[in-house]
Amino acid sequence: MMKKSLRFHWSLSNAGDTNRAAQIKNPLSTLSKSEAQLALCQQAEQCKIDSVLMAIGSGRPDPLLLSLMLGQKTKKLNFLLAMRPGLISPTYFVQQVNTLSHLIEGRVHINLVSGRSPQELRYYGDFLSHDERYQRAEEFLDICHAFWAVEEEEVDFQGKFYQIEKGKLALLFSAPEKSKPEIFVGGNSKLAAELAIKYADCLWRFPDGTEASNPQIKAVLEQGKAVGLVVSLITRPTQEDALVSAQKLISQFGDRTNKKMIKEFYQKTDSQGFQSVLSLSEPEKTDWLTPYLWTGAVPYLGSPAIALVGSYENIAKAILEYDAIGITQFLLMGWPDIEEMTHFYNGVYPLIKDKVAHPK
Repeated sequence: MMKKSLRFHWSLSNAGDTNRAAQIKNPLSTLSKSEAQLALCQQAEQCKIDSVLMAIGSGRPDPLLLSLMLGQKTKKLNFLLAMRPGLISPTYFVQQVNTLSHLIEGRVHINLVSGRSPQELRYYGDFLSHDERYQRAEEFLDICHAFWAVEEEEVDFQGKFYQIEKGKLALLFSAPEKSKPEIFVGGNSKLAAELAIKYADCLWRFPDGTEASNPQIKAVLEQGKAVGLVVSLITRPTQEDALVSAQKLISQFGDRTNKKMIKEFYQKTDSQGFQSVLSLSEPEKTDWLTPYLWTGAVPYLGSPAIALVGSYENIAKAILEYDAIGITQFLLMGWPDIEEMTHFYNGVYPLIKDKVAHPK
């Protein structure tokens, strides 16, 4: 199995939101943060970040349109476009992505998510169960791959969720040395791992401290696919500085963040990844799953707040330990993002740069 280089991505979702408050408390419902989003993208290009995640949801701008705007104002950065199969037909989605690829020089990846909130999914008329959504996602990606296979003149498909008859698209995907975008699948469930094995280039997971022995990770790696972690970051010149920053983060919330509300929200989700991370942060459990993996902010900010916390040297060590077991991609978030990205690039990156794949 060929050894993969390290790649780093960043979430654009909370650009301009200093505290990255929980989404259910402060949804990003307008485009008022476009200047902050552009600033984060420009910083990401300086910091050798591969792509920025363009998240999807009812409290956010449309990720494809936002990617187009930001992509035309950047030069190297890729845009990791989140999408849910229940929102759009696969044919039209491929048409949109192919169009975007021509307008921003092919700098687009796809992040397929099945959705974590049944209540929000119903806003869009999507009433499928967790497992049915993954079944639909298989059909969706099967059709997308057929359209991206340039040797196919027509696409015919007969499935449970989709039917395509003599499908044709005149506009092909455009990118240097690629006929399709890279596909990322997010999820901690067995179904997510199986979907990634069949159709994706990389599986995203929340970390839980047991990655080395996780059979799902092993199965994905054995099929030659990449595995990445969705994790927040707090890194400073010394371990003590990092710990102080972590404690300062959670001390500012107090009564302003309703932990009970966060817990109730995540108890309603059918996302196994979100549920499992929240369970790891229960009061009777330790805040530290490993010497550098911290759950202390999860009760306040939700599951994506599980974080790597430590000095530059210790975070580099943690990343290299993940690399040693085959985890080579990282989707990072910070408080605030630009500051954390700068700490990462100035302090951690020089210690691991020989193993990093540089965006073209």
